[in-house]
Amino acid sequence: MIRSRVVRYLLCLGLLLAMFGSLLGGQIALATEESSDGSFSLLPNQEAPPDVIELSCKYPVLSGVSGHTFEFVVETKYLGKKDRVFDLTWEEPLQWTVSITEKYGTEKIKSFTMKLFEPIPPEFKVRFGPVAGYAPEPGEYPLTLTATSEEVKATIELKTVVTARYEFEMIPATGRLNAEVTASEDNHLSILLINGGSAAIEDITFISGRPEGWSITYNPETIESLGAGLVQEVDVVITPPDKTIAGDYAITLGSEGKPELSDSLELRVTVLTPTIWGWVGVIIVVVVIAGLAVLFWRLGRR
Repeated sequence: MIRSRVVRYLLCLGLLLAMFGSLLGGQIALATEESSDGSFSLLPNQEAPPDVIELSCKYPVLSGVSGHTFEFVVETKYLGKKDRVFDLTWEEPLQWTVSITEKYGTEKIKSFTMKLFEPIPPEFKVRFGPVAGYAPEPGEYPLTLTATSEEVKATIELKTVVTARYEFEMIPATGRLNAEVTASEDNHLSILLINGGSAAIEDITFISGRPEGWSITYNPETIESLGAGLVQEVDVVITPPDKTIAGDYAITLGSEGKPELSDSLELRVTVLTPTIWGWVGVIIVVVVIAGLAVLFWRLGRR
């Protein structure tokens, strides 16, 4: 009887010791979790995790036409044991520029401070674009941005996708929108085709609007390709009919190219009397004057 009671007491004592060990182990585990003030409690032999910074961007790839300046918003996140100052460095393609400001600021920055438990981490606006006057060819252009503080570093890859920019213009070589021509003669007028875009213009052809009976031709008749930034001179031959009345007329010169580009000129053309008729008029006047002189001479002798 006594022996059975001793066994029972020993079993109860063992159960109590097991429950107490379980509670003590839970408290030790909780000691390594985050406390109410945001700090961490470590066991004596446990090493602290290294400081870490993260850079992120909601839209890391942007697209636009050649010559456009792109803007990225970069966010930061920091887990560490002390405040740190991070330096910003970057790698950009040739003939591209980079400037970094606060998200809602204008001052350019090259470093920033990360504080412990900062409620609103810094955010930056990164402007990435070609230098003035440079129109990059279509393609992808990467930007590598790095934040560094001693051994703590983070890198983010940003990228722009550049598409072709098309600008096509047709102007008179003289800069004037009027010209003088002579009826029944080939009159030459120079025009310039200007490709101010970042990609070639293909298969350029010409059209014209003219009065009935007029002839307008182009030399060359077609242009296979006009490269970016190039200018092509074209000779336009305007031939009014021989019986065209002197005066002002309107003509239209136009050009079309691929992809779906066109431009045109409205010109005022003044038609002059052909030279031969001018000389005929002079001869008639001379004959009339000579006849009158002879007539007056004969009448004077009588």
